[in-house]
Amino acid sequence: MACVIHFRRSALRAANLRWIMAGFRIGRRRPAQLLEVHDADLAKQAGQVLVVTDDRIRIAAEELAFAEAELGADATTPLSEALVAVRRRLSDAFRLNRLNHDAIPGTADEVRARYLRIVELCGWVDDVLEEHTSGLADRMRRARRAPEIIAGVRRDIESLRPRIPVAGDTVERLAARYAPEALSQIEANPAEADQLLGFAAHSVRVAERRRSAGQREQASVALEASVESVRRAVTLLDAVEAFEVEALRAESALAAIVEESRRDVAAALDEPPSRRVADAIGELQAALAALPPAGVNTDPFAHLSRLREARAVLDAAITSAHERASDLIPLVDDLPHAIKDADRQLDIARDAIAAHPGWISPEAHTRLAESEHARIDLGHFLGGSGAVIATTDQERREQVIAMARRVASLASECLQRARHDIEAARRHARPLGSRGRAGSLTDDRRLVG
Repeated sequence: MACVIHFRRSALRAANLRWIMAGFRIGRRRPAQLLEVHDADLAKQAGQVLVVTDDRIRIAAEELAFAEAELGADATTPLSEALVAVRRRLSDAFRLNRLNHDAIPGTADEVRARYLRIVELCGWVDDVLEEHTSGLADRMRRARRAPEIIAGVRRDIESLRPRIPVAGDTVERLAARYAPEALSQIEANPAEADQLLGFAAHSVRVAERRRSAGQREQASVALEASVESVRRAVTLLDAVEAFEVEALRAESALAAIVEESRRDVAAALDEPPSRRVADAIGELQAALAALPPAGVNTDPFAHLSRLREARAVLDAAITSAHERASDLIPLVDDLPHAIKDADRQLDIARDAIAAHPGWISPEAHTRLAESEHARIDLGHFLGGSGAVIATTDQERREQVIAMARRVASLASECLQRARHDIEAARRHARPLGSRGRAGSLTDDRRLVG
């Protein structure tokens, strides 16, 4: 039936294309002939799309009957409502067509406008039906695969159960190294995963009983619940395994940024006196002082984030101080600092995304890509990625600094979005874009009740 729908839709599109091409073929004729041929082709096309659209609605009504038997009336309500609306529009189209065939149809412009409206109405009907029938066909296809999906869910449950005690041992091992606040997002994951797998097994049994009783809609709801529970269990267990590696990466990055921060403080102390720079130095020194001594359990993620933010504030304060000192006129010496700040912000954003694969939203990735493209443009403008403009042209210097600040601004926005995504993912133990590790757990298995 889906093939028939596709054929009818293709026929409607082909009719539209033939009418458009006809307009090109007659374009070289005289104006009167052109108008006459155009109107004849338009009338022919309107008649064709009326027939095709009427047939399309009939086929959609047949699909609705099959879907109601397979999925239940509630699942097919949107298509039922859509059919009411498109039948009303098609009636309007037929009424316009009858007016054009009356004894006195009106002026040529009126007739032409009615035919154009008929084509427009039929196109709208086709789009609406395509939207509803395609989604319903996917749901019916998944519903018919219910026995296969049930078997897959059971296999996933059996393969995931041995991972629960391993995850519990991992949490205990991590607790001996990291602070409780660092483990707050994963310490309950093993127990929650075990509970979710129990719920998934129960939901599968309910789905089988409802399906045997002919209650297909209720069976679909239960099966969808089981698939979702298994998916969430996979996410929780994967988060425990990923945490250990991410914590080690954060510790390594923290050691490096501590050394860089101390050098930043020493360099900033040589800057001309400024209240804002002094406050930024104090914040960075406080972040360094808050680091626990060796042997004390710590939260490397929190310390790493605080140091990076404090360094960014210090860089901005120094840049602002330089601008004020030069009466807001960029100097040649400011160029390396602006480019260095842009590169540092971009590196921080890259590190944040690279350290959390699958956790970061497309918006953060987009900002990172924009920042990288802006950095490439800056490199081209400079004549090379590491080149610095040494010129007395004030306008050119200002343009370079503006480009560097755009790189830094986009990277900073990327970092903010990435931090938000990471915090959200940890709260819900659901890395963005993760599909888990159970090989048989696929999107096709997700039923929408």
